[in-house]
Amino acid sequence: MRTLLNNLRGGDWKTLLACFLYFDTGFTVWVMYGPLAHSIGGDLALTPSQTAFMTAVPVLSAALLRVTFGNLYQSMDGRRLALLGIVLSSIPPTVLLLMPGLPSLNLLLMLGVLLGMGGASFAVALPMAGSGYPPKVQGLVLGLAAAGNIGAVVDGFLFPTLAEHVGWQRAMAAALPLLALAAASLLLWAKDRSVKSGSLPRAMASFASTIVFLALLVMFVNAGLPGLGGKTGMLLMPLIGALFVVAVLPARYRAVFGERDTWSMMLIYAITFGGFVGMSSYLSPLLIDMYGYSQVHAGLCMAGLAFTGAMLRPVGGWMADRISGVRALLLLLAAIALCDFGFAIVQPGVVGGLVLLVILYVAFGLGNGACFQLVSQRWVGKAGLMSGVIGAAGGIGGFYLPMALGTSREILGNYWAGFAIFGGIACAAWLMLVALRSEWLQWALAEREHAAATSAVAAPPSTRDDARLPIDGSTEAA
Repeated sequence: MRTLLNNLRGGDWKTLLACFLYFDTGFTVWVMYGPLAHSIGGDLALTPSQTAFMTAVPVLSAALLRVTFGNLYQSMDGRRLALLGIVLSSIPPTVLLLMPGLPSLNLLLMLGVLLGMGGASFAVALPMAGSGYPPKVQGLVLGLAAAGNIGAVVDGFLFPTLAEHVGWQRAMAAALPLLALAAASLLLWAKDRSVKSGSLPRAMASFASTIVFLALLVMFVNAGLPGLGGKTGMLLMPLIGALFVVAVLPARYRAVFGERDTWSMMLIYAITFGGFVGMSSYLSPLLIDMYGYSQVHAGLCMAGLAFTGAMLRPVGGWMADRISGVRALLLLLAAIALCDFGFAIVQPGVVGGLVLLVILYVAFGLGNGACFQLVSQRWVGKAGLMSGVIGAAGGIGGFYLPMALGTSREILGNYWAGFAIFGGIACAAWLMLVALRSEWLQWALAEREHAAATSAVAAPPSTRDDARLPIDGSTEAA
């Protein structure tokens, strides 16, 4: 423990803390529709699939904005970019606070695009936090920065209770002081040490055009325009949005999509992080419908589970530093698949369901940390871009999970098909990783072996045998 603390103090811990607060408040804004979905759906008379679509739009928006936001990070100071993201994230709660009457679903969907900026903070917060630390602790540092997932806990505790007293529109305004706190921490503490390249005007144009395109896309789908109406349009949105985002990226960055490992890691993260954010955004209506929870009790349950997953993310990074992310993910993907199949086949009661949810969130949290420990090793020098690309896949997974659950509920009257689909995808990812295991372990362990060999050469002769021990990730007690 002392060694870990010394490693953290040896880097820029103030920037790490500022990035954590930035992602934490961003996550709070990002999934705020979920805990309030029951109230919003009741006031606007939404169907289950419309409710699922409303909660899923911010998730999809963040997924796609992460790519162009991450691209913009490659050519712009991270602190300034984070402040821009906070300003955009503050627009939806401000609009809903000042609006005299109920908003339309169409307006909520377009505001949901801007709520996605909270989730897009991931593509800036992680590489900026990691820029102040050496490679040997990247798994731990990125896990700590990404533990901003704990923002979902604030959603579960804060918004449903406030909504009972002041209404859901005013309840959302509670996010504004949190955003102001994050902005202050960035101004006072954050420093971005990443090397910048690329064209700032072009990157900014790509980012801005993505926001406009997504707003138009959700408006067209909600209006039911030919070819984009109903569930078909909702399910095609990620594909259409992804094609647009890839098209506006510079050609040299599009090259990463030609790598098999990019797609493999995207699939894995779509399950681990997609499961976390997708379940967090839809858990309240799920618990209300399946087990008769009140909105407040469902929000508290969601907060507890989100806290578990968020706090375990840095543990997942630390665990991956020790045994490699490859080995960790083999165990965690299997656990996710089994829990999803458990929901689909057994359709458990309240106690069994909560046990499965706890296991799922533990696996989600550990898996998220393990994934980005591998990303920092596999794509050295492309942290901003790959954080955006792989983070986008996580958001797309988070979009489809509530859509699958909501559609299953509306068509079949229960959720088993949605869980079965997600469990099947997790099983496929596990089989893929089994096939890639030997190849991935070669580069996943190469950096540690190199660091251990360097330490052995530098150490006095009497201590060189001990210096070889950290090859498996262990360290001596300080």
